[in-house]
Amino acid sequence: MPTVLVTPPYLRRYYDRAKKIFDHYRLDTIVNFSNEHVLEEELLQYNGRYDAAVCGDDEFTEAIIAANVPRLKIISKWGTGINSIDTQAAKRMGVIVANTPNAFTLPVADTVLAYMLAFARQIVWVDREIRAGRWEKLPVHSLSECTLGVVGVGNIGSAVIRRARAFGMRILATDIRPIRRDFVLEMGIKLVTLEELLRHSDYVTLNCDLNPTSYHLMNATTLRMMRPNAVLINTARGPIVDQDALVDALQQKLLAGAALDVFEAEPLLPEHPLCQMENVLVSPHNANASPAALEHVFFSTFRQLLEGLQIPCDDLVKVGGFQIEEDRYA
Repeated sequence: MPTVLVTPPYLRRYYDRAKKIFDHYRLDTIVNFSNEHVLEEELLQYNGRYDAAVCGDDEFTEAIIAANVPRLKIISKWGTGINSIDTQAAKRMGVIVANTPNAFTLPVADTVLAYMLAFARQIVWVDREIRAGRWEKLPVHSLSECTLGVVGVGNIGSAVIRRARAFGMRILATDIRPIRRDFVLEMGIKLVTLEELLRHSDYVTLNCDLNPTSYHLMNATTLRMMRPNAVLINTARGPIVDQDALVDALQQKLLAGAALDVFEAEPLLPEHPLCQMENVLVSPHNANASPAALEHVFFSTFRQLLEGLQIPCDDLVKVGGFQIEEDRYA
């Protein structure tokens, strides 16, 4: 009977349902929901004990993978990003790494727009003023008066651009990969360097992958390039931003604010300086949440897990009670 290591925090709320799937397909489980991410040191204790993993953003390093082959057959990621998995090592050792591309594009893009609207219209801050007994009309602006800088024009970056264009925003974009020319022309995008984007954008949204070229992309030097009225939005990966440098930049008023769904260390503790700043909006790595997206990821993760273990799963939709809209994410 195969054993599956199960770690994604999201599965806490769905575990009764997941257990029905595990039981139906006669899979034993090792469950660890203790942390947002299970680090290499903690994963070591499970070496040699599982045939597959359903993981979150856990540190499946070369050492971890090597210690679990040939028993380990598949690592099925709950979601899209696989930067915490050494995919090259997995490929060399014959371990399948599966994820769900384009899984959370729509809700994450919506979140970016929500953050921009919150700052542009001062939604949070006027509410606070009234609750404090002050009938204060704070300065606000229309997104149509603003320039958006998009760092990374993949699925999510493209969805953000489509939404921003509907609000009449001017769009600057940069990416290390080529951007489709027809999309650039259709959306009226101006392609620029990162420095030019930072110097001319009112809002900067990070929608790139985490890789060696993007680690601490926003650091003390690049943050100084931003306009003092600008807002930084990160719904991608925490380490793209040097968090200490961001705190310093905000304290020095080098930028007007930040909206962050991801952090270098998660969970973000309430005593962290970012939680004490009035001009910072924070959320618990939840920009991807929506019923349809989560249902799609749940189904995809378990289907790929079973296929990786060579277990027939034609009845998975029925067993899991899935309500999926595959065409929405095609």
